[in-house]
Amino acid sequence: MVAACLVLKRTILSRGFVARSSVLYAPKGPLMDWENTSLRTRVLNDLQTFAKQQSAIFLKIDPDVVLGRGVPASEGDVTENSGPAIRSELTRRGWVYSSDQIQFRNSVLIDVTSTEEEMLARMKPKTRYNVRLAEKKGVTVRVGTADDLPMLYKMYAETSVRDGFVIRDENYYMTVWKLFMRSAVSGQPSAIPLIAEVEGQPVAAIFLFMFAGRAYYVYGMSRNLHREKMPTYLLQWEAMKRAKANGCTAYDLWGAPEVFDESDSMWGVYRFKEGLGGEVIRTLGAYDFAPSKFFYKLYSEVVPRVLDVMRSRGKEKTKQGLSE
Repeated sequence: MVAACLVLKRTILSRGFVARSSVLYAPKGPLMDWENTSLRTRVLNDLQTFAKQQSAIFLKIDPDVVLGRGVPASEGDVTENSGPAIRSELTRRGWVYSSDQIQFRNSVLIDVTSTEEEMLARMKPKTRYNVRLAEKKGVTVRVGTADDLPMLYKMYAETSVRDGFVIRDENYYMTVWKLFMRSAVSGQPSAIPLIAEVEGQPVAAIFLFMFAGRAYYVYGMSRNLHREKMPTYLLQWEAMKRAKANGCTAYDLWGAPEVFDESDSMWGVYRFKEGLGGEVIRTLGAYDFAPSKFFYKLYSEVVPRVLDVMRSRGKEKTKQGLSE
């Protein structure tokens, strides 16, 4: 029986100030056979003990435990038997569904083991048409280099201002992008930027991450220029082909709505992803174990307010950076 779990620790306040001063997070973990009851019991026991020993406010986990496939209440909705049972066990143990979901709970996966013809056939007609339109209108896609990264960050900042989401400072992305572009698996970089151009001018881009047999679409950016030529559709098609060529079996489009209707902020992005012919995967999401309910409640009430202020400042800082 094998299990692995990376636990990140962040200190909130100095230990001399409050009894509980840190939060713990196991991103996409723990990694194990969740259907193995004895292994699951041992790992959860160990994690709960560790959280208490660390005097943590809480320990957050968000493993890829699948609850179901397809859009809920749709014709293709399939429930996984083990997922709901594991969720019930976590609840019995005192774990609570987190109000702070670091990763996307749901996503869209595309099978890239099929032929290119089969992948195109699974797309919605409008999506397939837009892929062909981009090719016809002269959009080309190239693999970016480290020299392109400052330009890509600026494009990403423009996208965040236009679409109203918060991003980090430039140094953060430079570190992430360079690290994964230098990190090679089987002779291939773990991440590559794909840049769509019209007459040599960059108009859109995505970062394609690849490891452990799966490809991920994490960062996407675009300019208003030449949007009618549908460069984002050609970018995704190129990403699918490159994922397949690099031995991946699935392409994870990284994010789907929490609630599958127009009230969800992810709805517009999801409709775009849905057109690419993927399958919705619904997972457990993030659960928190709090040794002290008092400190957990206090943290849960205060931190969202602080984050709202930080996000507002972050948006303003990004706008100012673009105007300089």
